[in-house]
Amino acid sequence: MADKINTNKISIREKIGYALGDGAANIAWRGVSTFLLFFYTDVFGLTAAAAGLLLLVARFSDGISDVAMGIIGDRTKSKYGKFRPWVLWTAIPLAGILSLLFTTPNIGMTGKIIYAYTTYILFTLIYTANNIPYGALMAVMTGDNKERTSLGSYRMVGAFGGGMIVQGALLFLVAYFGNVNPTIDIDKISDEKYQVSVSSPQDVENANIKTKDGVATFVWESAESGIKNEPSPYISFSMDADKPYSFIVSGESDLSSEKITLINQKKGYSYSIYVLSAFLALFMFITFASTRERVSPPKTQKSNLKRDLSDLIKNKPWLVLLAVGLLWTIYNSIKQGMVMYYFTLYLNDQLLAASFLVGLMIASIAGAVATAPLGKLLGKRRLFIYALLFSGGVNALFAFCGPQDIGAIFTIGIVSEFGAAIFPTLFFTMLGDAADYSEFKNGRRATGLIYSAGSFVTKFGGGLAAAIIGAVLAAFHYDGMDSSTIQGALPAIKMLMSWVPALVALVAAIVMVIYPLTQTKMNEITLELEERRNKELETSNIG
Repeated sequence: MADKINTNKISIREKIGYALGDGAANIAWRGVSTFLLFFYTDVFGLTAAAAGLLLLVARFSDGISDVAMGIIGDRTKSKYGKFRPWVLWTAIPLAGILSLLFTTPNIGMTGKIIYAYTTYILFTLIYTANNIPYGALMAVMTGDNKERTSLGSYRMVGAFGGGMIVQGALLFLVAYFGNVNPTIDIDKISDEKYQVSVSSPQDVENANIKTKDGVATFVWESAESGIKNEPSPYISFSMDADKPYSFIVSGESDLSSEKITLINQKKGYSYSIYVLSAFLALFMFITFASTRERVSPPKTQKSNLKRDLSDLIKNKPWLVLLAVGLLWTIYNSIKQGMVMYYFTLYLNDQLLAASFLVGLMIASIAGAVATAPLGKLLGKRRLFIYALLFSGGVNALFAFCGPQDIGAIFTIGIVSEFGAAIFPTLFFTMLGDAADYSEFKNGRRATGLIYSAGSFVTKFGGGLAAAIIGAVLAAFHYDGMDSSTIQGALPAIKMLMSWVPALVALVAAIVMVIYPLTQTKMNEITLELEERRNKELETSNIG
């Protein structure tokens, strides 16, 4: 009698290797979702409305590319499996396009818009070719739905670790690579009022001047015609080499040159992303080398795209996950996309955002680690609902915070993020459950297709979130190149940080109530599929 097939247990080493892949993906994903909209409006020079529309429009291409990639992945045949080879093949292209996304050619506004659309659409296509197979790989590394939940926890620890790298380090790298070594002269006019003159040894297309603590306000000493000269915590401007630029700085005592930062933002962002992209490629190579595929479609299954699509649209667990995936992605993406605006414009301390983001990543890792035991205790469906209500409710408390409430802001953000980290951990695990459900009910498995459509809604949700942010900021007349528009946009920044995402989480929790796969049902499905695979193995050995 043939030995039973073992599609269940995988080693900790392999789980860590798989997790590094999402660490790499989140260097790209978190870098884009947290910083790209701000980069487009405040560094590259696009309007908030144009940048938000760009991020939404580009996401429509994902509907076709994601499904196509799922179909391609299911039909890929190589000695490395169906999905692993794509992790290898796309590692360097993904690192390269991420670098181009944060590169800033000086080609005029029309040229910038064309460049932004081209690079962003290419980024979404290459990310799709990498991430669809990577996500589907989890479902074929093990056939045990509980082991898959454990693997999902490792994956999310890797994802949040990658997010911590980019969100914690990027702003400091920007300050390091963007430092222009300026000459700064300060003359005291009166208490807490100074004349500050700065010059740079080279041309700087996008200089940003502020004090390190963000307390002081700047105005031009003698503004040129057409410039709105209202007090602002920072001023962005272009510099000619060795030409002095003078400001009146107010609101801070004992001002010295060490307290003033002058950063070349374009150079800083570009060089920082180049470094992080190298780590992205390295982590992807490790994932490819350390993982294995163990679960295959039934040997009697023949390629039938029409049947696969028909099974997909009748798969109720998958349809519910599709809706919930869209909503939790909008929730998380609005929260992430607003951090830079909130800390830069509302709290007047951009570098503090790095500490906040690191705090969120630590909370995310804790949430991901807690997901597996909480899932065993409550079941995945019930845990998902509780996490949505908890995270959204806590996040709404941002509405009551003022700029001085730093401790409360950090506490609310960290506690809310603990719950939010459970969403992706469960979601991608439950897509594997939906694939098992399809095989259980229909005798066919299209893992790549199920993950591709699920991945599409998470990316499209990010585009919708960016469009919502851009539209709301535009409605309040925010212009990233005009610091005089900041004050009028503060109410929009507060509500986008607080109750707007909270409402989205509430709707997602309501939808999740109708998800049909309880833990009892999944245990039944897992046992049945294991018996089928062992019978298939025995039959093939006898034959």
